[in-house]
Amino acid sequence: MTATDVQPTPAPFDSPDDVAAAFAAHGYVTDRRLATTTFVMCRLAKPLLLEGPAGVGKTELAKTLAAATGRRLLRLQCYEGQDETKALYEWDYGKQLLYTQILRDKAAELLAETTTMAEAVDRVASADSAFFNERFLAARPLLEAVRSPEPVVLLIDEVDRADEALEAVLLEMLAEYQVSVPEIGTFVAQDPPYVVLTSNNTRDLSAALKRRCLHLFLEYPDAERELEILRSKDTGLDDAAAQRLVQIVRGLRGLDLRKAPSISETIDWARTLAVLGVSELDAGVLADTVSVVAKYERDVQRSREALPRLLDPNATVPAHPHDHGPHSHGPHDHAGHSHSHDPAPHQNGRSGGGEDDGKRVRAAKDRPGRHDDSYGARGGPADAPATPREVRSGQGSRSFSGTRGGSARRRPV
Repeated sequence: MTATDVQPTPAPFDSPDDVAAAFAAHGYVTDRRLATTTFVMCRLAKPLLLEGPAGVGKTELAKTLAAATGRRLLRLQCYEGQDETKALYEWDYGKQLLYTQILRDKAAELLAETTTMAEAVDRVASADSAFFNERFLAARPLLEAVRSPEPVVLLIDEVDRADEALEAVLLEMLAEYQVSVPEIGTFVAQDPPYVVLTSNNTRDLSAALKRRCLHLFLEYPDAERELEILRSKDTGLDDAAAQRLVQIVRGLRGLDLRKAPSISETIDWARTLAVLGVSELDAGVLADTVSVVAKYERDVQRSREALPRLLDPNATVPAHPHDHGPHSHGPHDHAGHSHSHDPAPHQNGRSGGGEDDGKRVRAAKDRPGRHDDSYGARGGPADAPATPREVRSGQGSRSFSGTRGGSARRRPV
């Protein structure tokens, strides 16, 4: 059968509403756009590429599609450095070697009548097909999806993590639902699989791959749909608390976090709070459990700082004990020194007297007698006039004796 002869089986859904209802029965809440795209994918038998941040339900969509349609799920998990043998097929060399040992006597009979090396090689070459057939072919997800006698859903997960070489290998499968094996021939799907590719946008995918797929970008849902998802998972959390939790998670996503909380992590947080018996959310219990959704230390700290504000937008954060605002001290400051305060009231952080008061304060710092006798240098009063220092006559003559008579003083050799 050629690729042009492939016909999809009748679609299991009659409308996008049928998709939404079938998915909801399996705990997956869709919006109109997602349900419509899934319906079109099934009707046209076209691969679907889902892009978006981690944790928005891309992989879960493929699993739910398999459950809703009764198809077997095949999964190809992509990773860096993956080669085509892990995606398409490889020959079972161990099995081939075992058969060779078992048939050793038969091989000897086959070569018994040959007289030259060339004849022996030709005789062995004529038996190649005995060892390169489907019996020794180890099918990987792509080939298995094509060869499967029953309908399947093929999930190619995190395709953006694969190298571009593997991305090129996928093109034949995505375009024609076939896989070519040089030693045997081309395998064409009798019943085209539903193919779902997911990407977290760690790199751009090629235009050739995108051209072969329907495309949908999944973003975080709105508050109403996220609450509906939370309810569908039967987390055990009170409905009022679940509503507040959804709003708090949406607030955390608005912070500058390294990784925003995903929908699956919101579900985990709700289950965690339910296990703890929480019926009313407060900053303390949320701060103790925020690591369920914040997976980096910096994200945890920023989330804890934001939780009081997210719980109550009108809440005020107390000032740090070492922060000093425009306030006045008592008779002594932290260093134990006295302050001189202007009796005039402060306005806008400045003294009420303006520039004149500033001059008066500076003048007060210069008035005599503001320090006691123990404050000055050498134990004397700070404001007492300094006693002139006596300079003896010999000091000057010694200082300039090196240039006396205009000649430089010589060092003794």
